[in-house]
Amino acid sequence: MTAQDRVRWDAYYRERKHEPFPPPDPLLLQWTPIVPESEPRRGLDLAGGMGQNGLWLAEQGYITDIIDISRVALSIARAEATHRNIRNVNLLQLDFDEYELDEQVYDMVCVFRHLERRLFDPLKAAVLPGGRVIYETFNVRYLEFVSAFNPLYLLELGELKAMFRDWTILHHADDTYISQIVAVKPTEG
Repeated sequence: MTAQDRVRWDAYYRERKHEPFPPPDPLLLQWTPIVPESEPRRGLDLAGGMGQNGLWLAEQGYITDIIDISRVALSIARAEATHRNIRNVNLLQLDFDEYELDEQVYDMVCVFRHLERRLFDPLKAAVLPGGRVIYETFNVRYLEFVSAFNPLYLLELGELKAMFRDWTILHHADDTYISQIVAVKPTEG
C-alpha cells in the first residue's frame, strides 16, 4: 500500500467517525469456535478497519490483534474498546508492504472485504495447525453493481475454495457478489 492508500482510508473512516459502531459480521458469529477458559487463544482481524470483528473476538476470550493501515480506524476501535472495557486486544497500524506475519501464531483469523492475493500464503502460514480462517469479500459479480470497481480486488468464483483446497472446508459460498470460506488448517503429524 502507499501513503495515498493510508490517506484515502483515513478520510473514509473520518467520515464515519460519528456513525453508530457496526456489529460484527454474521459469518464470524456463526463459525467462531468457543475459547476454553483454561487455554487462551490468539485471534487476528486482518485489515480490520474500526475493529468490530476483532473486538468481538476479544470479547469471546481471544487475545486479538487488529491490524489496519488507517490510524483513524484504529483510533475508533481504541475508543470502542475503552468504552466496552476490552483489554485483550492489540491495535496495530501496519502496512503489509512493510510487515510480515509471524508463522503459526493464530488460532483464529478473520478477513472481511479485503483482498490482497499475495497475503494468502503468509496468512495461511500464520495460522496454527487446527486453527481457523473466516474470509469474506467481494467477487467478480460485484461489477454488476459497481462497474467502476477495480477487478484486481475481486475474487473469481471458486477462488477462495481453491486457495484453501488443502484445508478442511467447513463452509464455502459464492452467493450473489460475496464469496465466503470457513476453513481449518490441517494438524501436523
